Amino acid sequence: MKKLKFPTAQTILLIIAALTALLTWIVPSGKFDTLTYNKSKNQFIRTSLGKTEILEASSETLKQLEIKIPLEKFTNGDIWKPISIPNTYKKVEATPQGIVAFIKSPIKGIIEASNIIFLVLFIGGLIGIMNHTGAFDAGISWLAITLKGHEYVLIILVTTLIALGGTTFGLAEETIAFYPILIPIFLAAKYDAMVALGCIYIGSSIGTMCSTVNPFSAIIASDAAGINWTTGLTARIVMWVIGLTICIIYILRYAKRVKNDPTKSVIYDKKEEIEALFKKNMSTSIKLTPKLTIILTVFALCFIVMVAGVSLLGWWFEEMIAVFFVGAILIGIIGQIKEYTFVDIFVKGAGDLLGVAIIIGIARGVSVLMDDGQISDTMLYYASTATNGMNKGIFINTMLYIYGGLSFFIPSSSGMAVLTMPIMSPLADGVGIGRELIVNAYQYGMGLFAFINPTGLILASLAIVKVGYDRWLKFVMPLVIILIIFTMIVLTVSAYL
Repeated sequence: MKKLKFPTAQTILLIIAALTALLTWIVPSGKFDTLTYNKSKNQFIRTSLGKTEILEASSETLKQLEIKIPLEKFTNGDIWKPISIPNTYKKVEATPQGIVAFIKSPIKGIIEASNIIFLVLFIGGLIGIMNHTGAFDAGISWLAITLKGHEYVLIILVTTLIALGGTTFGLAEETIAFYPILIPIFLAAKYDAMVALGCIYIGSSIGTMCSTVNPFSAIIASDAAGINWTTGLTARIVMWVIGLTICIIYILRYAKRVKNDPTKSVIYDKKEEIEALFKKNMSTSIKLTPKLTIILTVFALCFIVMVAGVSLLGWWFEEMIAVFFVGAILIGIIGQIKEYTFVDIFVKGAGDLLGVAIIIGIARGVSVLMDDGQISDTMLYYASTATNGMNKGIFINTMLYIYGGLSFFIPSSSGMAVLTMPIMSPLADGVGIGRELIVNAYQYGMGLFAFINPTGLILASLAIVKVGYDRWLKFVMPLVIILIIFTMIVLTVSAYL
């Protein structure tokens, strides 16, 4: 009898999409009215069941609609997505999604997620050019010699830096670029690929979970809740420090076990396959010449410029893609790669990450089915009514799990914030707690579920390393349980302080 294999990421997502399509036949369709700001005409547009109404862009309008967001947050561009208007939920005619809609959903998802897909493909092209120059090999050789006997420093450094990016500007999708670069370094240090995955993905997840000044979650959610984003900031900083410490200790313990005894690795049976996949980047005998140092510097600058642009200049996917494209061209020129060779290598490098790009598109297709089936608002409405009559401690922890569950269907942090905060944040007033705790529950719930959320980034990340979702769950679930218990204690204490 053949041993059953755990299904691929693509199959898992298609199964989830099929179940979501089935939900649209069971869950009633419904919609909240929405409010959108038209910057060119300085006016609000209220949409209700397909009908639009032009409203004056004023604080009085927001007050009448029971929206606590200051007017300037719309006018200065902080709130750019449609806002759900509280107490306006209505059931609408059902729009169940059938077989045709299910088949189309991955295609629609790929089209909707084209921005991040192009980012992934251009990163793949850049990685291909870097591999061709030999700069990675030389850099790894230098790093292996420098860190000999102190490889654990790499774990602390990588996890901390990525978590710092997560908490400040929401470093998440961008981490896709780091796997092909860092995994060979960790393998050369005698760790397994799961350690590299842990440092990058867990670092990003704990960072975004405990976002402090992240405009795409902490700031936009606070604005949508009608509070200053600095309210609750100290608690989130403390949460970030303790949460990151827990994660680093967890990864270090696993890494030490694997280094002492490679058979303790949860992916030991895939060791040779993974090393073969990354062996072109694992040489430790190439000398780091001045030219290769310049190439590595240009490569590193791509990420520094990207981070600065996103966090300081309001850049988004178009600008990020342009940075990697220009970086690839500069590296091609410095490395004296011929034009036709450059194009061939770049296209092949992009092709190496095409499977990852398709996974991202299929995941987005789940959200497409939810929206087309008009059940997103219904789930939000029932989630908001489920907390009636609860005491503070039970209420805030219920909100944690509600947000974790909602993030399965709405993995976008900014999308979740503007969709749910106008509905959820007023519930805090009735229970007698600060609205910043709703913001925290939203961040912690989404962040905790992000560790394992199949509609998020984890399946795309695992696909790069050819590691199964089941192996990831085996590795990360004890950490997730520890973090859940810790988070519930923190939220409970916060509610009663």
